[in-house]
Amino acid sequence: MDLPRSSALNSGAPALPPMRGADDRVIETDIPSRLDSLRWSGFHTRVVLALGITWILDGLEVTLAGALSGALKESPTLRFSNFDVGLANSAYIAGAVIGALGFGWLTDRIGRKKLFFITLAVYLTATAATAFSWNLASYTLFRFLTGAGIGGEYTAINSTIQELVPARYRGWTDLVINGSFWIGAAMGAVAAIVLLDPDLIGPDLGWRLAYFSGACLGLVVLVMRMWIPESPRWLMIHGRPEEAHAIVADIERSALGAVQEQPQHGWPKIKLRMRHHTPLREVAHTLLTLYRTRSLVGLALMTAQAFFYNAIFFTFALVLTDFFGIASNQVGWYILPFAAGNFLGPLLLGRLFDTLGRRAMIAFTYGASGVLLALSGYLFSIGMLSAQTQTIAWMVIFFFASPAASAAYLTVSETFPLEVRALAIALFYAIGTGIGGVVGPTLFGALIDTGSRDSVFAGYLLGSALMIAAAVIGWRYAIAAERRPLESVARPLAFVE
Repeated sequence: MDLPRSSALNSGAPALPPMRGADDRVIETDIPSRLDSLRWSGFHTRVVLALGITWILDGLEVTLAGALSGALKESPTLRFSNFDVGLANSAYIAGAVIGALGFGWLTDRIGRKKLFFITLAVYLTATAATAFSWNLASYTLFRFLTGAGIGGEYTAINSTIQELVPARYRGWTDLVINGSFWIGAAMGAVAAIVLLDPDLIGPDLGWRLAYFSGACLGLVVLVMRMWIPESPRWLMIHGRPEEAHAIVADIERSALGAVQEQPQHGWPKIKLRMRHHTPLREVAHTLLTLYRTRSLVGLALMTAQAFFYNAIFFTFALVLTDFFGIASNQVGWYILPFAAGNFLGPLLLGRLFDTLGRRAMIAFTYGASGVLLALSGYLFSIGMLSAQTQTIAWMVIFFFASPAASAAYLTVSETFPLEVRALAIALFYAIGTGIGGVVGPTLFGALIDTGSRDSVFAGYLLGSALMIAAAVIGWRYAIAAERRPLESVARPLAFVE
């Protein structure tokens, strides 16, 4: 029998005719049903570790950029201003945006697995080169290239995790993996504490060694990814059904010790017309016409969380040093509790996205984040907070903001068809981050440079308003995708009646 067709597909939007290519065979497959029927196993844990470590890398990079800002200002070679720090951080985000778009297109076209290694190679090369920066232009260029590698990682890895993890675990798994960003943040904080200690390492050497730590971790990831298979869901549409079925059989043997036995009435199947690629005009039709509402929801969630996160976290160290007088080599101690709150949020609240549901939890986490930021921003503006209480306030705020941000990635990666999934992730990440992430750090760097708490508070209010607006949009228009097969949430474009 066919998998159930999502009612959200009945939008009245005209569908494009199936694209004919060199391989337009129609196949009937049970691969999605077999993958979703598996219980959690060592295979899934290994996938999460090998692919989810991308967020650890990103967390390490972003935290180093924030924690090292004071050292970059004090460096006898670079001597950055607050604006220079914000500009370089914005270059990292801009690189991630462009990398996501370019590599996202390639991910849907040539497969998930190949991109794992291309994007990781870009990241490794660029982050190691950052350690040799000699002025603002070189540092900004290398940060841009590092961001391009990380942006490309997002698309390939979010797609693969969605397509390999069984439906009933998908929400919690995705949130915890995205939340692992903060394990990297904690690692970056500890590295900064040690490497910026003037009694141990010189002021112009510590920050350079810190960037080498990211390259070393990336080499470990490269080895871990050698055994990750290509997505069977991607293979079955792109003319390689035999390879897809062989991989699923291997996954079943790894998870169960043997190939799964069919249930009494057989596995639910779907019919697909295989294709080599999906033309960009069909991608545009899918995102702008067939799934217009979902596209607007994804854009709203991505933009709000990107501004909220990047604006605050990239300038975290500047607030501590400029307004609370914290020494730059001590900033790492304040990042550790902040990172703990960010990781505990998805870990403890993630299950509720699979039980209470996507819409309720998106509205709750986005709304709570916005209200709490406005409240703490007011207390900051009137001088009621110390460095310690400001950190506690941020820890509480981001306990809710972290699962909210992760839910944005979950939403855009599970509510669009397989053929355009990676590019959809890339587009919404790029647009949302381009609007919120690139502008945010530069804006907040300029606000902090004024030395006015009221100016910084105005920036916090803007971030708060965006999060609350996203909460309303999520409650009204988000898709209830919890525990549903991907093919039910968004039917493949290659589907045949």
